[in-house]
Amino acid sequence: MYFDELPLSDDVLDALWDMHFDECTPVQEKTIPVILDGRDVISCAQTGTGKTAAYILPLLTNLAYDDHDPDKLNAIIMAPTRELAQQIDQQMEGFGFYVPFSSVAIYGGNDGGSWGNQTSGITKGADIIIATPGRLLSLINIYSPDFSGVKYFILDEADRMLDMGFYDDIMTIVRKLPKDCQKIMFSATMPKDIRKMARAIMNNPVEVKIAVSRPPEAIRQLAVELNETEKTNTIVDLVVGKKALNKVIIFVGKKQRVKDLTHALRMRNIDARPMHSDLDQKEREAVMLDFRNGKVQVLVATDIVARGIDVDDIPLVINYDVPRDAEDYVHRIGRTARAENIGTAITLVSDQDKRFFQKIERFLHKQIQRLALSDVAGIIP
Repeated sequence: MYFDELPLSDDVLDALWDMHFDECTPVQEKTIPVILDGRDVISCAQTGTGKTAAYILPLLTNLAYDDHDPDKLNAIIMAPTRELAQQIDQQMEGFGFYVPFSSVAIYGGNDGGSWGNQTSGITKGADIIIATPGRLLSLINIYSPDFSGVKYFILDEADRMLDMGFYDDIMTIVRKLPKDCQKIMFSATMPKDIRKMARAIMNNPVEVKIAVSRPPEAIRQLAVELNETEKTNTIVDLVVGKKALNKVIIFVGKKQRVKDLTHALRMRNIDARPMHSDLDQKEREAVMLDFRNGKVQVLVATDIVARGIDVDDIPLVINYDVPRDAEDYVHRIGRTARAENIGTAITLVSDQDKRFFQKIERFLHKQIQRLALSDVAGIIP
C-alpha cells in the first residue's frame, strides 16, 4: 500500500513526498487506519519496522481534522529513554514540517536552558510532548500541568519501559488523563505485564501483530557449546588483540552478572563498560557516547540496549547468556550488520542454555553453525 492511498492530511503527504517515503511498511499499513478511526491500539512490532511513523502520521492527521483546544496540550508520546525521545522528536520535525503544530521533547540530563524549554512546553500548552516517564512525572509534581485537553496518549517500546521499572510512573500519568483519550501502545514483545497494562488503561483495543522478521543474511550466526565456567575466558580469546573489534556488545541476562563480567574483563585489561538499569540516565548517556565514539571497546549489557539504540558499526555481538525468548535473540543480534554492514553474532551455549537455544533454532527454522572452542580465537582476525 502507498501512503497516498491512506486518508492522511495533505500536509503530512507533502512531507512524506519531500522525504521520498512512498510505500507503507506492514505495521504502518495495518496500524494507521485503526488509529485514524479513533480506536485504542496495541501494536506488536520490532524496532526498524517503521513503527514511529505508524503513530506520528495518523496523530498529525487527527490533530488537523479533529476538534481540539489549540491552547492546551493535545498529545503525549512516552518513550523509555532520552535517546528514543530524541529520535522521535527528530522524526516529528520531518513528518510535521508542513503542519501548524508545536512539539517539545522532555527528558532528563539537560542543562538549565533545556529545562526552561520543557517547562514552557508543558505549562503553556505545546500541542505534543515527547517524554520519558521520570522527567514527565517530575514536571507534573512541580507544575501540575493541565492535561484536560489530551486526546492522544502513545506508549512507544512499552515492554522496555516496564523492564526499566516505569509501570507505576505510567499508571500515575494515565490517571491524570481524560478517560476518553485515545491510547496507543507499541511493544516489540507481548509479555503478560504488557497485556495487564493494556487491560488496565485501554478501551477494547485493536491488536496489531507484525511477525518478528528473521535476522538478515548479513549476520553470520555462530554458536559455541561449552561449560558455564569457560564463558569468560572464551570472550577474552575472542576480543583481546583484535583491532577489527572496535565495538563489541556482550548481552548478559541479569544486571548482577553484567557487573561481575565487566569486572572480570577489566581485570584482564579489556576496556569494558556496563549498561544496566541501575545506572541513571546521565551515566547511561556517558557510556553510550563513549561507545559510539570508539572510546570503549566492549559494552556489557542487559536487554536494556537490545532495542532502540542506533549504533551502525558494531562488528560483533556476543550472547553470554542465551536469551529465554527467541524474539529477544533477534533483537540482540540485530545490533550488528546495520546500515548495509556485515557482522557476526556468537552465542555461548552451556548445558543449562541448550533447551532455550534449541527453541531459538526452531523459531529461525535452521540450525546455527557450531564453532569448536579451540577455533574461537581465530574467528575474527
